[in-house]
Amino acid sequence: MNSNEYISVVESIKQEIRTAQYRATVSVNRELLLLYHSIGTVINEHKTWGNKFVENLAADIKLSFPNATGYSVRNLKYMAKFALRFPDAEIVQAALAQITWYHHIALMDKVKEADEHIWYAKEAAQNGWSRNVLVHQIESGLYQRQVLANKVSNFEVRLPAPQSELAVQTMKDPYIFDFIPFKEDMVERDIEQALVKDVTRLLLELGTGFAFLGNQYHLNVGGDDFYIDLLFYNLNLRCYVVIELKTGEFKPEYAGQLNFYLSAVDGILKKEQDNPSVGLLRCKSKNDIVAEYSLKDMSKPIGVSAYQITSDLPEELEKELPSVEDIQKRIQT
Repeated sequence: MNSNEYISVVESIKQEIRTAQYRATVSVNRELLLLYHSIGTVINEHKTWGNKFVENLAADIKLSFPNATGYSVRNLKYMAKFALRFPDAEIVQAALAQITWYHHIALMDKVKEADEHIWYAKEAAQNGWSRNVLVHQIESGLYQRQVLANKVSNFEVRLPAPQSELAVQTMKDPYIFDFIPFKEDMVERDIEQALVKDVTRLLLELGTGFAFLGNQYHLNVGGDDFYIDLLFYNLNLRCYVVIELKTGEFKPEYAGQLNFYLSAVDGILKKEQDNPSVGLLRCKSKNDIVAEYSLKDMSKPIGVSAYQITSDLPEELEKELPSVEDIQKRIQT
């Protein structure tokens, strides 16, 4: 066996170990959630006994299992709330078991509806969000911006399924660039440079699958030079994503410019295995009807969203995010 074969075998075994560890973690979470759900159901069935019932239950569990944790009065009340929100244990086992109980406590504190709770749980599992990152996404209104928002695009008529559905799901409205210091006289280049400076947080807001390729990305078309504000490759969509930034309200000519950029990217960069490139216009504001009419006859897939610039991320959340170096390593692998 040569060294390359040995390395390949070792990497294969290491991957099997990681997979087994992940399955074990999910299995533990599932069993714990089902136990908590069962306890919560019993508490709800006897809620007419009053608050003393929960207090006595916590004390009796402590006597019988002195080394066990997680059975305080407060946590027992969360179990009751969890069981009340999700009466069907099968939903608990299928959709909610891949994140920790502490994630669920945050969701019970900050989310009112079961459907929204499930959506955030799936996103947290898929993206590997810590509890702090999950709380930040909830407080930024991610569900409202990504699921409930009136998204303006022509993806459904310009992209084949399932790429069209994935592209629509990727969009948010508005995007929250809460890490950019606000200035009254900001121009597009100021926003672009601020986004690139904090590319880690930009990727968090854009969502899963985005790989950053560059800003002011140079394209030579027929001897003329053009520069794309931000260029990405989305690993889920399997296509290039061109993002153009505008500091004012959406104008129809912006869609025409982006349509041209997409034609150029498809002609110069796109490979046979890539899907059609997607364009995203980010404007300070937009008139939905004007945007819809502007995209109606465009040949390329384009989506239009607003963005907001607010305050800095909390310091404790910033520590939870991967470094720029970590993201660059992911892009290169």
